[in-house]
Amino acid sequence: MKTKTRPQTIGIIPLGCAKNLVDTEVLMRQLDANRFQLILNPESIAGIDTVIINTCGFILDARKESIDLILRFVRAKQQGQLNHLFIMGCLSQRYEDQLRKEIPEVDDFFGVNDLEKIVKRVGGEFSTNLTGERQMITPSHYTYLKIAEGCNRKCSFCAIPMIRGKYISRPMKEILTEARLLAGRGVKEINIISQDTTCYGVDLYHRKKLARLLESLAMIPGLEWIRLHYTYPEGFPLEVLEIMKMYPNICHYIDIPLQHISSRILRSMRRGIEGEGTRKLIRHIREKIPDVSIRTSLIVGYPGETAKEFAELKDFVIRERFDRLGVFTYSHEEGTEAFRLKDDIPGSVKRKRADEIMKIQEEISYDLNLRKVGSIMKVLIDREEGDFFIGRSEYDSPEVDNEVLIRKSGQKIKTGNFYTVMISEATNFDLMGIIL
Repeated sequence: MKTKTRPQTIGIIPLGCAKNLVDTEVLMRQLDANRFQLILNPESIAGIDTVIINTCGFILDARKESIDLILRFVRAKQQGQLNHLFIMGCLSQRYEDQLRKEIPEVDDFFGVNDLEKIVKRVGGEFSTNLTGERQMITPSHYTYLKIAEGCNRKCSFCAIPMIRGKYISRPMKEILTEARLLAGRGVKEINIISQDTTCYGVDLYHRKKLARLLESLAMIPGLEWIRLHYTYPEGFPLEVLEIMKMYPNICHYIDIPLQHISSRILRSMRRGIEGEGTRKLIRHIREKIPDVSIRTSLIVGYPGETAKEFAELKDFVIRERFDRLGVFTYSHEEGTEAFRLKDDIPGSVKRKRADEIMKIQEEISYDLNLRKVGSIMKVLIDREEGDFFIGRSEYDSPEVDNEVLIRKSGQKIKTGNFYTVMISEATNFDLMGIIL
């Protein structure tokens, strides 16, 4: 009788953004179909034959995290604890030749579009019948839906176009098929992502189709929350706001990275929109959707950013009172247009400016949260943690935004379900609630 061999065990570690997470989920589905045993984010390499790391190469800090992790597994391989180590993703795409030379212990490197090559390299067969299928890493009730790959924007500070290539929209039919599969598996919340969601459809249909896509997704049974991420301010398709008003399962939430408000800085950043246009867009969004939650991100310490321009940015944050806000210190990225400029803001000044913005935002967030005390919200429970159930309202995206904490009190509460919650207390970035 022929002895059945034990399937190869593969450890998979995704780093970086939600787009990387989706790529990892697609890879895992292919490997699972090949009957590999998969371990996500292994704490130990005992019993693991192969490790695949999906890297991030966007900015310096992300690259350092990726390299440190690679070197950890290189050491394990050198000690005979690991047979194979493969690297994929943005870092590998951007620096493959350099990495091959400097870290020869890695068995192979793959770019962002090399999924089929990776599956074959580990000894599997790639199946085109699995298009749209993923092995979810997120909790079963929410996920991310990638609608396009690459980017055509020319932002001076950003390396993504050289890493991910030109903007390529996924066909709407394909996206909707995937969304129906996800809903059929019990997914209740979909977070729409791509490097620039507002450009969706331009390459395929010769005009922006984000509004039409949102409307089609809203009609899929079972999808109770549809959330919009990574919109670009220049050329924002205003018809999206009408669709958002029309369908109750489209969250009143817009993630719109603005990066700065100084017109001179925005011109240098090649953002295609200046300060007044930015302010006008924010006003228009709030007029159309009065309860909208706007998340934005800013960059401080961009080359040549003066104290006056930074003061203008602070004043902008104070006046606009964004619901959610994140700050990045400028990273001088080789190959970008801004790399030609002198990186003349010291790191300590960049960090100080970022801290100042976040201090302002902390006060704004606390004030906005206080105003929610006594209100009634629909809350989706994500997880249990200590003495609390942790959930979110429609105004908050997973991982990055505020949460609603509900103290355990003997009630039967199930993760992945929606509950009606009265907000009882507020902290700087979170809310406390009572299930009604």
